[in-house]
Amino acid sequence: MKIGRLFSENIKIALVSIRTNLLRTILTVLIIAFGITALVGILTAVESIKNSISSEFSNMGANTFTLVKMRRHVKGGGGNRRKQDIKNISFNDAMQFKEAFNFPAKVSVNCEATGVATCKYKSEKTNPNIEVTGVDENYLAVSNYELARGRNFTQQEAQSNVPFVIIGSAIASELFTGNENPVGKKIQVGNATYSVLGVLKSQGTSFGGTGDKFCLIPISNMRKTFAGYYDYSYRITIMPLDPDDLELAKNEAEGIFRRIRRLTLYDENDFRIRSADRVSNMMLENISVVTIGATIIGLITLIGAGIGLMNIMLVSVAERTREIGVRKALGAKASTIKQQFLFESVFIGQLGGVLGIVFGILAGNGVALITGGGFIVPWGWVISGVLLCFVVGVVSGYFPAVKASRLDAIEALRYE
Repeated sequence: MKIGRLFSENIKIALVSIRTNLLRTILTVLIIAFGITALVGILTAVESIKNSISSEFSNMGANTFTLVKMRRHVKGGGGNRRKQDIKNISFNDAMQFKEAFNFPAKVSVNCEATGVATCKYKSEKTNPNIEVTGVDENYLAVSNYELARGRNFTQQEAQSNVPFVIIGSAIASELFTGNENPVGKKIQVGNATYSVLGVLKSQGTSFGGTGDKFCLIPISNMRKTFAGYYDYSYRITIMPLDPDDLELAKNEAEGIFRRIRRLTLYDENDFRIRSADRVSNMMLENISVVTIGATIIGLITLIGAGIGLMNIMLVSVAERTREIGVRKALGAKASTIKQQFLFESVFIGQLGGVLGIVFGILAGNGVALITGGGFIVPWGWVISGVLLCFVVGVVSGYFPAVKASRLDAIEALRYE
């Protein structure tokens, strides 16, 4: 009971001292708050961006990989393997692979026909920035697209020259005003006329996306309608039915496609395997470097705040020397005096911490809102912030508290 009363009394004295020197307390609290705001704010924004990246790449099909044309040969490496000429993946190569790949997976053959098409419906017209892609019946599944209206191509439609099109939500919004249903309507894509078979749900514009300004047409129709535009290179996208089999599927696909391309044991691949999860991991690794940098900056700011708090506490000890002398003359122990100043320092530190955490979460989520991330509360960093402020309060207040506890009562009473 006696210890509890003493503890309560020290807290009351610390609070009275804080209220007495309100301006100085506010300035100290703000110094600590700025440090915590910098730390929690940056890390909140980073966590939100990480979640956004993971979500976006999941939507793009993080458990898929794509066989695409080799961009260029890298100098060196390859051991004794011969370098091959860079050549396109032909339609026949892609279809042979689709037929030969017996792994439990979905396989889609697709190809971008153009990225500068214009779509028209009656008097409405889009800008000439529409991407047109020829796809098969598996493309929506491997790309993780969902239909808002209508239906997907059937296998027969994908293999025939039917003039059907699936449009992105941005095109639907531009061409069809009000609540008009695009499904079944005829629109012009480039110089050809198509019937709208479906409308896709919005995927947004994050990470280089097309902003839903794209059209999907049957790959056979693409080969006829857009023939002669370019020397096309087709893409083969594979999505294992079991995500854990991703690496196994990659190895199997590489072996089969090397045979189709007639590569010998001594030849390098003349194609590459592009994986969404690899890009995602690279971006997350880069953000981790930013996280480390942000943490260091926040900790340096907190060290500065701790030095400021220690200076304030030393000034407080000097100003209250006579008070300390009176308390000691009345029987207060050195440990009691030390506790009083430590409580005061810790309390100021916690006030700054709470304020900084609130500001940090708001600032971090504000940045996340601008970049398209969701609202999050990084509980790990919130708890870490509270603990850091406690440590800053103890470390900053310990030396002034010890100095106050060691003051001689008589000398303190004579202090002016």
